[in-house]
Amino acid sequence: MRLIKETDIKFMSQSRFAYFLSGVLILAGLISMLLQGGPRLSIDFKGGTMVAVQFTEDMNVNDVRQSMRAVLIEGRSHDFSRAEIKHFGSYKDISVRLPIGEEQPEDFPQLIVNHLYDSFPTVVPADYNNFILSIEKVGPKIGAELSGKAVMAIVSALLLILIYISIRFEFKFAVGAIAALAHDILITIGIFSIMDYEISLPIIAAFLTIVGYSLNDTIVILDRVRENVKSMKRTSYSDMVDHSINDSLSRTIITSITTFIVVLILFLFGGEVIHHFAFAMMIGVVVGTYSSMYVACPIVVQLHKGIKS
Repeated sequence: MRLIKETDIKFMSQSRFAYFLSGVLILAGLISMLLQGGPRLSIDFKGGTMVAVQFTEDMNVNDVRQSMRAVLIEGRSHDFSRAEIKHFGSYKDISVRLPIGEEQPEDFPQLIVNHLYDSFPTVVPADYNNFILSIEKVGPKIGAELSGKAVMAIVSALLLILIYISIRFEFKFAVGAIAALAHDILITIGIFSIMDYEISLPIIAAFLTIVGYSLNDTIVILDRVRENVKSMKRTSYSDMVDHSINDSLSRTIITSITTFIVVLILFLFGGEVIHHFAFAMMIGVVVGTYSSMYVACPIVVQLHKGIKS
């Protein structure tokens, strides 16, 4: 099935505008991260405590924050009003994230839950167990180890992809594909920074999924380029690449639309736990489709001109 037939879009002639658009998006993300001191990392990487609780009525975050001004721990009062406190799914659900502190007791997360339960006795479930949605605690050493492994996973994936495409196709194809993948990840991280969303382990999984999705789309187009090089020897390389993208355009659009619909449904109805993962995937599907045509292919064309000259 071909959704779009007989297209003749001059993609390579639009590459300058595409570079400008990509540059603006990447620059906006880098500025946002610079102003915030880097991407906003979850407790998976920084270490800390997160508790999520469920009240019986809609809660005002400011009321919860006020109650956290005096939390009694081992006979001493602590002010946690500056902690990250926000709704978790519905307005009845509240999550509290606290960084690693000095000499925190082993049952610190439970003490926080107890404090919240006792602070609002009229709007909590009668059964204490129904009050607790989740409790997470990550030590600083584990957080640092997870952070290093996450970076290593992404770098390793890109390196292995570079080696594979260099062997399977050509080195210039590999450079174009890696540039497109780096472009996709940078834009996704930048948008997360602008939206003030956290980078957690599920989001790293989303990044790696984006890499796989974008690479698959890029390889399909580059494989068509390789085939057309032999059959279109009298056509300029730039026009031949345009022809290859147009040949693959129907398949690309169908794949992107069907994938986007799935992640959109996850984003709308998947719940709070998978919300940010689905959001990252939505960005990845759009940006990955765009980069295959407007980042990877123009770079291949530029490298081909450089080799010829």
